[in-house]
Amino acid sequence: MAQSEWDRVEAEREELAARAERYANLGLGIHAELLRAGGPVPPSLTNRPIIVDTDIGGDPDDAVAMVAAALTVPELKLVVTGDEIGGERARFARYLLDLCGRPDVVVVAGRQLREGAYFTASGLVPDSVASADTDVLRMAEAACADGGLVRWVGMGPLSNLADVLDVRPRLARSFVLTQMGGAVRYRDPSRAEHNIRLDPQAARDVLAIISRPRFVTSDVTFTAEIEIDARSGLYRRFAAPGAPAWAEVLRAHFDQWFARYHPGSMQHDALTLSAALQLPFVDFHMRRIAFDSAGRMTVGDGKEVFLSRKAAYAPFLHWLERGLSASTVRTPQSHKPPH
Repeated sequence: MAQSEWDRVEAEREELAARAERYANLGLGIHAELLRAGGPVPPSLTNRPIIVDTDIGGDPDDAVAMVAAALTVPELKLVVTGDEIGGERARFARYLLDLCGRPDVVVVAGRQLREGAYFTASGLVPDSVASADTDVLRMAEAACADGGLVRWVGMGPLSNLADVLDVRPRLARSFVLTQMGGAVRYRDPSRAEHNIRLDPQAARDVLAIISRPRFVTSDVTFTAEIEIDARSGLYRRFAAPGAPAWAEVLRAHFDQWFARYHPGSMQHDALTLSAALQLPFVDFHMRRIAFDSAGRMTVGDGKEVFLSRKAAYAPFLHWLERGLSASTVRTPQSHKPPH
């Protein structure tokens, strides 16, 4: 081999090794393995639009994650609400986004799944906040208008994404899905994890069509290490004198949750958001999974996915606390709500 050719090969090898280490340091161990094996190079998601799909208004972790996105992620384009309650989840999302200085982010009310879904943001939204649009498909298509990749961050059931892909299956090539949900060893083996069991068929449909989704499972998120309760520093900051208006609303939301359901809220969804942002807190490995008719996850056969295996909780909480201390992000001048 001529020296120039040798130098080229060596340079390519060093570039590949450098990329592999970069992905390994981001917690994307399987991406590093793929690179060391010669590819394919994972796509860059930097600056790509983000859609948050959330059942906000139940467990406060959804609201915390959405506020963190609003304050730190200029690429946040669209919030879709799932397991809706007559549009009240969407109105709550709209109100919080406005308090965060993000009127540019569009909110659309998604599918209502059941009667009696829990809601712990009662009385927090002024009557002046209008009902949201309900055309999820049109708004999702608008977010995909430039033809590039779009990050879909699932924080609730997969119903809305399943509905979009049922009508526009070609959009499956655009969406990079990071979903909070599923469990390899769920704490109640007779049931599926909450987000998946709310609409098991939607989870099965999405799994069949989306390429290599990331699942941040409750095996990793269900831990007191990322729980906010009334003694937590973050909660005390929400209640501190001079806290921003959105923080006062979050505190009231937490108080309703504490009074009615549980004395703490584990930050499942903010951890999932961090994974969608390719931050180095959740580590994944590649596995084949399937969902049964009840939504229980099995590993070994089925569709190839990135499955969470561990997380660095203390650095994640540090990132979340910093994000919730941020002032409103400066959105690009070209950023406009889809119509």
